[in-house]
Amino acid sequence: MGGGVGCIAGAVELPAEGPGWETVRQDHSTFWGAPGTVAGIELLADRARAAGLPALYINDFSLPRGGPLAGKHATHQTGLDADVWLDVLPKPPLTVAEREGIEPRSLVEPDGRSLDPALWQPGDVTLIRLATGLPGVDRVLVNFAIKAELCREAGPDAAWLHRVRPWWGHTSHMHIHFLCPPGQTECRDLPPIPAGTGCGAPLQWWFDQLGKPAPPVVPPHPPPLPAACRAILGEE
Repeated sequence: MGGGVGCIAGAVELPAEGPGWETVRQDHSTFWGAPGTVAGIELLADRARAAGLPALYINDFSLPRGGPLAGKHATHQTGLDADVWLDVLPKPPLTVAEREGIEPRSLVEPDGRSLDPALWQPGDVTLIRLATGLPGVDRVLVNFAIKAELCREAGPDAAWLHRVRPWWGHTSHMHIHFLCPPGQTECRDLPPIPAGTGCGAPLQWWFDQLGKPAPPVVPPHPPPLPAACRAILGEE
């Protein structure tokens, strides 16, 4: 199915732990994805470990057959997405039970404009950059304050920032979205990313919204799932 609303057949599950990663909060998370998505996160963990980073905490992918996942982006429906916590501080290995109760810590200060210097580390830059270089990756979503700090720290070789996109929330994790797998004719990729690094004026828009009143909350009306999902989700 598409890069947004949809479902998935043939999903595989990321193991609860492996070389360089641990899944967290399994009681209300799910770790099924397209084979390329799971392989990509395993590769990210391997590359992060080679770069000297501690084990990654991995959170939501998709449900076993995709479809709506409460409180998540629509793109968490198709097995093409994974959340990776931005926590590169040293930490001891935890049992599965111990990983149930941990909460992510926001790297963004309450003002929404700056980062907590005690939590933001050079390793965060390394980890996000590694994510943008994964095979088949489309984009990486982070909070706009995190994107702004990346723009300041990237230096002259900043082309990789093109794939790092600002969004609301995402103060403690990055959301990695992969392209449709080859040969999946019913899958639709997201619109192309605008040219450039996304720093400067395009990024300032997000900060300009911080002082404005919050828009009224409108109850969501999720779009209907594609017809091809009915059989996959057992609705036929």
